[in-house]
Amino acid sequence: MARPCFKIEKVHPDPVAGVDEAGCAPLAGPVVAAAVILDRNRFPRGIDDSKVLPVAAREAICARLYKVAVIGVGMASVEEIDSLNIYWARMLAMSRAVDALGLDPAMVLVDGNRCPRWQRPSLAIVDGDAKCRSIAAASIVAKVTRDRIMKDHARTHPGYGWERNMGYPTPEHQRALRELGPTPLHRRSFGPVRQLVLGL
Repeated sequence: MARPCFKIEKVHPDPVAGVDEAGCAPLAGPVVAAAVILDRNRFPRGIDDSKVLPVAAREAICARLYKVAVIGVGMASVEEIDSLNIYWARMLAMSRAVDALGLDPAMVLVDGNRCPRWQRPSLAIVDGDAKCRSIAAASIVAKVTRDRIMKDHARTHPGYGWERNMGYPTPEHQRALRELGPTPLHRRSFGPVRQLVLGL
């Protein structure tokens, strides 16, 4: 049964796009955002905040979403994260995700407390991935997409455990960072990486 708060989209005219991102906290890799427009009469069962779904469920729902929803994905690179800071890189990735939809939504619902600086009808919703089905769907697409990117990078940069930690600052990742040093995919603006680069 859908959460009662998942009815939030019903007060807005179609098409409504939900937007969320994945990868703000990791020490390595891009930040990835997704925008999803759901068909209100046809969407996968089990959509929820990506953080509460098992990996297999996320993957399965993501595959079904690509068959029945309009999806846009946007990214901000490590270089953009380091030059803009993670907050503005997140905003950039979300803007790119909505642009990638290929159509203009009547309303954009954004996870968080602020929307990007754009000329679009939009609403920021704190904990939106737990309150809005389209944002939850976007959180799934963003998470699955970023996880796949980091698993691919793990093959070219072995030893950091990215296939397991996805670039997050786990003890395994931080130990490898100290022993092997930073890669081009590490965020130099993040404390643990910056300290190594500066030799602190």
